[in-house]
Amino acid sequence: MIDLNQSIQYIKGVGPQRATLLQKLNIYTLEDLITYFPREYEDRSNPKKIMQLIDGEEALIEAVVISKVTEIKVRKNMIIEKLIARDETGSCIISWFNQKYLKGKFEVGEKYNFFGKVSVKYGKVEILNPVFDKEETSQNTGKIIPIYPSTYSLPQGTIRRAIENGLSIVEGKLEETLPTYLLEEYHLLDLNTAIKQIHFPDDFKEYKRARTRLVFEELLGMQLALLNLKQENTQNEGIEFSKKVKMSELINKLPFNLTKAQLRVLEEIDNDMESPHSMNRLLQGDVGSGKTIVAMIAAYKAVKSGYQVAIMAPTAILASQHLESFESILNQFGIRCELLISSITKKKKIELLGRLQNGEIDILIGTHAMLEENVIFKNLGLVVTDEQHRFGVKQRATISNKGQNPDIIAMSATPIPRTLALILYGDLDISIIDELPPNRKKIETFAVTKEMTERVNTFVKKQIDEGRQAYIVCPLVEENEELGLKSVIELEEKYKNETFSNYKVAYLHGKMKAKEKDEIMEQFKNGEIQILISTTVIEVGVNVPNASIMVVENAERFGLAQLHQLRGRVGRGEYQSYCILKFEGNGKTTKERMKVMCQTNDGFIISEKDLELRGSGDFFGTEQHGIPEFKIANLFEDMGTLKKVQKIAMEIMADDPLLEKEKNIKLSGEAIQIPRSKQDTGGKFSLFSIFHKK
Repeated sequence: MIDLNQSIQYIKGVGPQRATLLQKLNIYTLEDLITYFPREYEDRSNPKKIMQLIDGEEALIEAVVISKVTEIKVRKNMIIEKLIARDETGSCIISWFNQKYLKGKFEVGEKYNFFGKVSVKYGKVEILNPVFDKEETSQNTGKIIPIYPSTYSLPQGTIRRAIENGLSIVEGKLEETLPTYLLEEYHLLDLNTAIKQIHFPDDFKEYKRARTRLVFEELLGMQLALLNLKQENTQNEGIEFSKKVKMSELINKLPFNLTKAQLRVLEEIDNDMESPHSMNRLLQGDVGSGKTIVAMIAAYKAVKSGYQVAIMAPTAILASQHLESFESILNQFGIRCELLISSITKKKKIELLGRLQNGEIDILIGTHAMLEENVIFKNLGLVVTDEQHRFGVKQRATISNKGQNPDIIAMSATPIPRTLALILYGDLDISIIDELPPNRKKIETFAVTKEMTERVNTFVKKQIDEGRQAYIVCPLVEENEELGLKSVIELEEKYKNETFSNYKVAYLHGKMKAKEKDEIMEQFKNGEIQILISTTVIEVGVNVPNASIMVVENAERFGLAQLHQLRGRVGRGEYQSYCILKFEGNGKTTKERMKVMCQTNDGFIISEKDLELRGSGDFFGTEQHGIPEFKIANLFEDMGTLKKVQKIAMEIMADDPLLEKEKNIKLSGEAIQIPRSKQDTGGKFSLFSIFHKK
């Protein structure tokens, strides 16, 4: 029996030092190592003749060395090693930079394989920094070579050798994890062949077959897990809230009219709350679509039916904002709302927790502080998590366990295309508010190059002189020379002392302490700061009706869904608002993405386009959206497989809900409660079925 949990340190060629580097890639065990899949492949299997080489391409040649290695000192710290090689069609120069050890490596008259970048200038052919093998060996050439995601200090060769050694331990010994009937019906490779071919494919046809098998299995595992969760949820006996308490009692007293979409969603929630089963509902809605008022009306029904409500927000300032909103409308009904955040005094907290346990608080609004053991409800009936992607399954479960199967509403302002949402959140029912309130003004969006910086700054000053406030967002906290991106701290320095020296400027980023961030956001909200320079920490956030302008530096570095979230920080008051996207680069995709942002304010259209243009990996950004980080599947590329697998999973669960039948025994370990975010998994989302825990 192979121990797949054995430490990588003891795998041949790794050792303690390399193990530490591999751990930076989340590779700790033999299992992690052999499921660390390549991100791309280099085809070093088809040699070309020297006369066929084209400038700029990467190519493989088989050639005889006809000169010794000569050394040319270009300048201090720069030495070039050169030799000449030829085949029957011509000769070429082979060059390496700063690799003195190569001097005695080649024998004149012997044949070698060279693979590298070709340079053709003035009729001279040169191959730069190639990898090479003697003709009879083929460690680096003559085959398809996998390229792995890596760190600067870990060369590709080291990762490849470690994986080769890992594969030699498990070769032919991995226990098959898919039932025979699925392998046969869908013509899937067996597990041992798939794992070998995904790393070192014989050809691209075999690579595709290996990938198909592994993607199928990963997505099937996720779907079975979700269906299993949903099955548990629907079987749970929940709270049957009173049919006598009508949501219309509150709706009719609101100072504004609800949209048709809000009323439709409330009807779905009302039906769920009055049913005897637990509600588990995802409430999706674009920025500003009015999700909070929907949650408030559901909370009203719960309280008037004799239960308490927990509203969990990701930041203290957002929780405080919810408290203001809830109190302004619910006070007239005698509903008691309180705030629990980590910054409240110990004395106040003890008093608040006592009142909560006695049932003197109807609605508790707070942050992660609500998850603590000493937070005890007398009769918790409804849990609402705002920006649900910030909370993992475990955190939702922790707060839910403070009541007897309370109803759950998970709110998200991150629009996901409906087909994808139905598949990804298979354990939740989905409600979508797909309509904005009629008084919302369209945010005017412009995409400009850095040549327009002066005009943009003049426009920002004009807005501030009229009494408005501005956000300026950039991608990094510190300067990254390699990417040439402006940092928050560097920008703040320049804007404070030069560009906007007559205005009150502050900065905000994720590395600051929570208390510090909250204080700055509070000052901005109160108008004490006129220009806030920030990273994307303001993406989920605070309502500042007076902020009317958003400038995004290096907008090409953000996904469309993220740009749309950022844009939603403005346009929350009575003033016409603007979003200016400053971008660099002339790429077709960049221009297309900027065009989409300027043309539409619809988050669902934007998310469809984002998924199409960037693929699921970049689109979701696991930490951002709490969606599983797949090892091999790509939700955009593999949408066809995902739909097929969902249908298969449904058929399997309908026929064998507990996966007890002999034919499904191999799948029984797959229907586990899946992690939905890095908070749940420590950043790992391993293949469900290859190494499912039985």
